[in-house]
Amino acid sequence: QVQLVESGGGLVRPGDSLKLSCAVSGRSLSTFSVGWFRQAPGKEREFVAAIKRNGGSTSYADSVKGRFTISKDSAKNMVHLQMNSLKPEDTAIYTCAAGSRLITSTLHSGPAYDYWGQGTQVTVSS
Repeated sequence: QVQLVESGGGLVRPGDSLKLSCAVSGRSLSTFSVGWFRQAPGKEREFVAAIKRNGGSTSYADSVKGRFTISKDSAKNMVHLQMNSLKPEDTAIYTCAAGSRLITSTLHSGPAYDYWGQGTQVTVSS
């Protein structure tokens, strides 16, 4: 059974950095593309970043481009999201998701993913 577990969330100040991790178990990470999504209170879930299983190409939401970096550690079956220059509007629950049939055009689409974690809270506040 595939499971995704996020870690690394917390309370930080504007301008700080935070690194989220997504541990994948039950299947090799090499079979999945992995994405990060976030949902702020009262708002819809939105795509943040994704990394494809083949070649490892990445995709980012415009709102985080240049500040966030997604990467994977295949040896540890983990995906990381390095978040720099955090802003209050980055406050949300961040959730990782994995899918084995994703293509470039579907990386941004939540329903295209097969497995989801429980999420980790990120709060950016002074």
